[in-house]
Amino acid sequence: MKKLNLLIVMALFAFAVQAQEVKFPALDTSPADISYYPVNAAKVKKGDNSSPLIKVVYSRPSLKGREIFGKLEPFGQVWRAGANESTEIRFFKPVTIGKQEIPAGTYSLFAIPEKDSWTVIINKQTDRWGAYTYDQSKDVVRVTVPVKPLSSVVEALAITFTPNASGANLIIAWDKTSVEVPVTIK
Repeated sequence: MKKLNLLIVMALFAFAVQAQEVKFPALDTSPADISYYPVNAAKVKKGDNSSPLIKVVYSRPSLKGREIFGKLEPFGQVWRAGANESTEIRFFKPVTIGKQEIPAGTYSLFAIPEKDSWTVIINKQTDRWGAYTYDQSKDVVRVTVPVKPLSSVVEALAITFTPNASGANLIIAWDKTSVEVPVTIK
C-alpha cells in the first residue's frame, strides 16, 4: 500500500511539473541583429574557406515617427549606437581606425552624435546595458566623422559595411542620417 501511495504521489508530482507552462518574453521592440564584413561572411557554403573579418552585434530601434538625433538621442551625449545592450564589435584581425591600431578582439561601439559630425568610440568594456555605465577611461579610439544626410528615411537603425581599398567602411544609418568610419584591416 505504501508503495502504491508513493507511486501515486510521484505521478501527480510529475503531472504537475509537466502541466506548468514556460512563460517566454514578448518579442523585443528593438530586435537584435548582426552585421558582418565581408557582408556574406556568415553565409558561406561548404568548401568556401572565407571567414568574417568584422562582426557587429546590435539592437535595431525603429523611428516610429520620432525625432531621433538631437531629441531622443541628444547631441553631445554618449549613445550605445543601438538599443538595449551596448553594441559590440569584434575584429577577427588587427585593424586601424583613425591612426590607432586595435588588436583583434571584442569591443563596444558607442557614438556621440552631433548635428554635422559624430564621434565614434571603440571601448574595451563589453556586456553592459546601454551607455549607462560607459567608462571613457576604457576607450581604445575616438574618431570624428562627418554626417552624411540621406535622401530617404531608414526606419530601423542599420549597420553595414562597404569595401574600401584598405579594408572596409563601417556605416551606421538611421532616420535621414548616416556616418561612415573607415577601417583598415591588417
